[in-house]
Amino acid sequence: MQSLPMTTMLGSTSKLIMYENFWYVINPSLFRNVLSIQKHFVVKDKDIFIAGLPKTGTTWLKSLLFATVDRTNHPIDKSLLLTHHPQELVYNLESDVYNEAFVYPRPNNLNELPSPRLLSTHISYTSLPKSIKTFGCRILYICRNPVDMFVKKREINEYDQDSLTLPRLEDFFEDFCEGKVIFGPFFEHALEYWKISLEQPYKVLFLKYEDLKDYPSNHLKRLAEFIGMPFSPQEESEGVIQEIVEFCSIKNMKELDVNKNGVINNFFEKKSYFRKGEVGDWANHVKPSMVERIHKLMQEKLEGSGLSFKVLP
Repeated sequence: MQSLPMTTMLGSTSKLIMYENFWYVINPSLFRNVLSIQKHFVVKDKDIFIAGLPKTGTTWLKSLLFATVDRTNHPIDKSLLLTHHPQELVYNLESDVYNEAFVYPRPNNLNELPSPRLLSTHISYTSLPKSIKTFGCRILYICRNPVDMFVKKREINEYDQDSLTLPRLEDFFEDFCEGKVIFGPFFEHALEYWKISLEQPYKVLFLKYEDLKDYPSNHLKRLAEFIGMPFSPQEESEGVIQEIVEFCSIKNMKELDVNKNGVINNFFEKKSYFRKGEVGDWANHVKPSMVERIHKLMQEKLEGSGLSFKVLP
C-alpha cells in the first residue's frame, strides 16, 4: 500500500488510494476487499453482474433484474422484493460478500445462491477478476449523466463516512473534476465498460439511467433478452413487462415498508437508496460555470468514443 498513490479529499478526512488507476477508500477496508475479490472470487458461467458507480441507478436496476429473473418463481404480488431490500437480494461483492467489517445477512458460501447468481460491483472493468472477463457471465452496466451523479453522491454523504455534514459543493466539484471519487474517475470508469460493450455486446449491456427512465419497458425487454430470459409473446400480451416496470418504479419501491426502515451494512439507511430519482435535478444545485466546466471535460474525455451525455441545452 505504501508504494501506491494516496490523496485526501477536499474538506474531508477520507483518504483514498489509487490502485490500477482507480481510487478506493483506505478505511474502511474497501481497498483490501477489492484485492480479496481479485484473488479469491470464482465466477460461474451463468452469473449476472450489475456494475456502475454509486448513485447511478444500481439499486433500481437490481430491482428490475431480480424481478425479471424471479418471475418464473414468484408472481409480482408474492415477490421477495416485498419483504427484502434490493441490496439484500443482489449482493455487492466488495461491500457485502468480501467485507468482514460489517455484519450483514449474506451467504457464508456463494455457492449457496441459486443459479443464476445475481451480484453487483462498483469496481472498474480493469480491476475485475480475470475469470469474470473470460467466462460466459453477463454484465449489466448502468451509467448516469455526470452532473446528476455527482450531486446525488454528495446528497447522501457517501463522500465522507466519518462526517455528519455534507462537503461543500465546490470542494466536491473540484474532486469530481480531478477524478477523485470513490471507484472513479467517473469518465474512465464508464469508458472501460462502454468499449467492452461495443467489442463484446454479448458480454456487457451498457445502459444509461436517463434512457431507462424514458423507455423502461423497451430497456427491460433488452435486459431480459441479454441475460437469456426473454419475455414470451404471451407474457408481453399479458402485460408482464409493464407490471414489472410499475412494481419496480422508484416511486413504488420507496413506498414499500421494507425499504423505509432499517440500515444496510450497519450504516446506510435503507430509505437513502430510493430518493427522488429525477433526471436533471442537478439544475437546482449546480452553478452554470460548473456545468460548462464538466461539459468541456466530457468533450475532452469522451472524444471519439461514441459515448455522450447531455449536460447543456
